[in-house]
Amino acid sequence: MSVSGIITAIIIGAIIGALGRLFAPGKQNISILLTIVVGIVAALLGTALANAVASSDTGGIDWIELLFQVVLAVVGVTLAARLTSGRSRA
Repeated sequence: MSVSGIITAIIIGAIIGALGRLFAPGKQNISILLTIVVGIVAALLGTALANAVASSDTGGIDWIELLFQVVLAVVGVTLAARLTSGRSRA
């Protein structure tokens, strides 16, 4: 993976993670870094899942893929918030 690919993954991960936080219920006390990591993982898994379910090339914005990514990001942000809520911050 090239440097531009890594930067693109970080940017897309930040956007998907932010959308996940936006649609997640309640307050999430997680860091921006954890949000980006959840977004990157959700983007990768959402792309793989969308390719497995609907293998058509849309030529534009793939709304099904985006929906999978955001739903996975909501689930990931919610899980991360619940798992880190019991930890004390120093």
